[in-house]
Amino acid sequence: MKKRITYSISIKKKTIIFFAAMLFGFVAEAQYMRPNKMEIGLAAGGMSYIGDLNNQSMLSMPRPGGLLLVRYNPNNRWTFQISGGYGQVQGGYPDYIELRNLSFRSSIIEASMQVQFNFLPFATGMGSHDWTPYIFVGFGFFGFNPKAEYINPVTGESEWYALQPLGTEGQGSAAYPERTKYQLLEKMMPFGLGFKWKATKYLTLGIEYGFRKTWTDYLDDVSTTYVERDILSANGGNMAVILGDRSNEIIPGYINAAGIKRGDDSLNDWYSFMGITVTIQMDAVISFLGLGPKCKSGW
Repeated sequence: MKKRITYSISIKKKTIIFFAAMLFGFVAEAQYMRPNKMEIGLAAGGMSYIGDLNNQSMLSMPRPGGLLLVRYNPNNRWTFQISGGYGQVQGGYPDYIELRNLSFRSSIIEASMQVQFNFLPFATGMGSHDWTPYIFVGFGFFGFNPKAEYINPVTGESEWYALQPLGTEGQGSAAYPERTKYQLLEKMMPFGLGFKWKATKYLTLGIEYGFRKTWTDYLDDVSTTYVERDILSANGGNMAVILGDRSNEIIPGYINAAGIKRGDDSLNDWYSFMGITVTIQMDAVISFLGLGPKCKSGW
């Protein structure tokens, strides 16, 4: 338990440090930015994943997710954004390969910088169009920690186990030196499209759908082949054996031989976020906090 907690804290700490560094740089530049060109806000919606345990649709099995964001609009065509987000993804409920019988759930903590292009001239405040579609692309990092649920057949008690420390495909064992344990903090590239609408002079509403291309095939802890049970046991203990090959829960006594495909390592995993966005012009926030002149009517 202590080992699993340590991994989780490490992921969160690294992601928070990255986001804090981006925010510090953004704030450092803010002294040169006009408040009426800045927005703060949030997004709420769902996260989904596609990979070895879901090859059907990016929109299947969504889990709750949300973002905090800061935007700077240098003109009515371009927007720069930094954001931090939290959510969950899952897959394999049920596994589309029935006999494989694998499943997972993982929290996602992400931080990114993006640039948006408005198809129509759009800006908070007065003037410009009241709505516009837009596209965006960026770069960031995300932390993840795939876990699997195991229900004890004797007691009926359920417990979630972090899979990375178990080495379910022989990672970290002497028998498979090329399979090192995957990192729980990875790069990702967000890109997608959205639509925003100027609800009032200071308030903008929108909807956004964004993909996250990742540089890992282990978001779901599934990538290569099954390995020998004795290697799993020596490397990760009895839970590595149980969670590394769950076919015997479908056919009692069935064991996949070492070398049989467990996943497809030719493609990395992806995840996505779809949600409603709400942003407020910084002028209005400053006025509300009593730190500047009162905003004119138009809320």
